Amino acid sequence: MMTTPVNRLVRQLAVPSVLTMLVTSLYNLVDTLFVGKLGPEAIGAIGVNYSLMALIQAVGFFFGHGSGNYISRKLGERRIDEAAAMAIVGVVTAFLTGVLFLAIGICYERHLVMWLGSTATIAPLACEYMTYVLLGAPFFASSLTLGNQLRLQGAAGKAMMGICIGALINCLLDPLLIFGAGMGIQGAGLSTFLSQVVSFSILLVMTQRGQTVVKLSWCNFRPSSARYLAILQGGLPSMGRQGVNCVSNVLLSHAMKLFGDPFFAAMTIVFRLSGFVYAITAGIGQGFQPVSGFNYGARRFGRVISAYMYTQKLTLTFLFVATLVLAVFAPWMIDCFTSSQEVVRLGTTALRWQCTTIPFIGIIMIGSMLLQNINRYKEATWIALSRSGIFFIPMILILPSFAGATGVMLAHPISDVLSFLTALPLLHKVVKELKQPLERGK
Repeated sequence: MMTTPVNRLVRQLAVPSVLTMLVTSLYNLVDTLFVGKLGPEAIGAIGVNYSLMALIQAVGFFFGHGSGNYISRKLGERRIDEAAAMAIVGVVTAFLTGVLFLAIGICYERHLVMWLGSTATIAPLACEYMTYVLLGAPFFASSLTLGNQLRLQGAAGKAMMGICIGALINCLLDPLLIFGAGMGIQGAGLSTFLSQVVSFSILLVMTQRGQTVVKLSWCNFRPSSARYLAILQGGLPSMGRQGVNCVSNVLLSHAMKLFGDPFFAAMTIVFRLSGFVYAITAGIGQGFQPVSGFNYGARRFGRVISAYMYTQKLTLTFLFVATLVLAVFAPWMIDCFTSSQEVVRLGTTALRWQCTTIPFIGIIMIGSMLLQNINRYKEATWIALSRSGIFFIPMILILPSFAGATGVMLAHPISDVLSFLTALPLLHKVVKELKQPLERGK
């Protein structure tokens, strides 16, 4: 971590992370692809549940990044016992939080579906799918926590194995359960639930058997206010980013349903496709995070800066290519998910609007990860909240009143530009501060 050239190190760690995010996003696309054969209402049902899954994911990333960043720094300081204690505290708490989601969600399922923005025609299907989302909540949240802990201690390959095997199982079970067993959308939900249980089980076995840097063991379970404070500080930017994203998705669903089920279905497909690109971007950034965490803990600031600049260049290159592909092939991509020409028409327009600001996402996302890993939690949280919260929420509440469906399509691009303009000077200032000890040492 502290001797290998940073460019090579970021690439080595990014490859398994990108593959993990790629496969995870792929099985989300596969879900949508197969469910799309059941009609626009079924696609809308998945879109409604996306907000709930985003909230559960926020919990997983909160405990995963909060505990994982702490573990990364402690390993850099050679304090392995403390890293092991944090690991088990993070995983157990994430699982119990998932159980809480399950209990509350099952009691108020119908109300929850409508609160998430479902239309009356989508609600019955959304409830069927939601049951399995709630059952998987403890396993989903804790597997994300485990995966992020492994990645942030430099074991990205192990994290990839657990997540990818579960995702591949989901891809195989989807057609068998949806069409072969005649379960419809319940089959999609059941396959997702089973894949989450498998991923969690694989990751748990690897960590308990000591196949990773930090062994997960019950004898190290020592919860304390200091450890939970460290999780809160390290995980708050992720919780802010994911949690606000969940709220924004709910508001977005309420805005989308005003323009009918075809529009709802079209926007769901667009967000799956753009989310695929963002997931790969996050995977590249995840290759950078352990490098920055280890080297910042060891006070190797020059390596932190070099890794950050290289990661930004790598991300921007990918995003420019992805933008071009999405914009050119938008009609064909949307058509793969549905036979409705109205959905294809609306989805093509929406996807091309999304493409106008996709390259900005790299600056925002990688910058937030840098700040999160060098203990600049306030700045990281501010950037995390800006895109999906501070700027997007006013846009989605105001624009549809003036521009109708086009206003819904424009809400994200406009908030992306504003967030980029907010993040750029802040990131420039932080990098300059990191360079100061190096300049004084010359």
